[in-house]
Amino acid sequence: MNTNTSPAIAVQLYSLRNYTKDFAELIATVAGVGYSAVELVGTPGLTGADVAAILQENGVQAVSAHVGIQGLRDDLAGAIAFHQAVGNSHLIVPAPPSELRENDAAAAWRALGAELGGYAQRCADVGLKIGYHNHWWEMAEVNGKRIIDWLLEGDASRDVFFEPDLAWAVKGGADPLALLQQYTGRCPRVHAKDLARPGENADQMGLADVGYGTLDWEALIPAAKAAGATAFVVEHDLPADAVASVRRSLEFLRGRV
Repeated sequence: MNTNTSPAIAVQLYSLRNYTKDFAELIATVAGVGYSAVELVGTPGLTGADVAAILQENGVQAVSAHVGIQGLRDDLAGAIAFHQAVGNSHLIVPAPPSELRENDAAAAWRALGAELGGYAQRCADVGLKIGYHNHWWEMAEVNGKRIIDWLLEGDASRDVFFEPDLAWAVKGGADPLALLQQYTGRCPRVHAKDLARPGENADQMGLADVGYGTLDWEALIPAAKAAGATAFVVEHDLPADAVASVRRSLEFLRGRV
């Protein structure tokens, strides 16, 4: 992507997982809403070539993808081949392995960072990048540092990039502006998600469409761009109306990024 142009606005397809399981219909829908970029989640039961063809037919680019760590552990070569066929260069582990979610041992999180660094070095040889996406639990402090800091510090090569989910960071008690500043140069992808006001949207995990919640986007957007964001990825984990939600978020972000 050309970093001299405005960042892309993509949609994480997880936001529409309950809308349709038909990948072609899904991509046609998000293209109809106005998106020209997506962040994939998993492999939709199709080959990389099939995914690439559907994206191309709709004028949509895959700017990144969430890939479970077990998939990298079991078949890194297969993941590489799939995403090379798709034309996607950014693979992001969306969450830690299940055994780590309740683990507050700094050494275990450092080890995960080192593991990701190993995948990143192997992927770098073929032009792919490996990243990590946070939830709220990585904002907890252990031995004077947040878990996300231990994880990223574990990657001695600094080849692993960070995809900060700004809403989850806030939910975890972190200052999203400070987080972006801390990892400036390491955040090519940023999740645009919003938190509803207290007491609102309880049936939507307390989330809101981007620009309609409590996050300060007028401050966060320039901070994310300064941190290196070349794509903002819209996500809402449980929207009441998925298509309306991602449309509303896109309309808010247009002209601002």
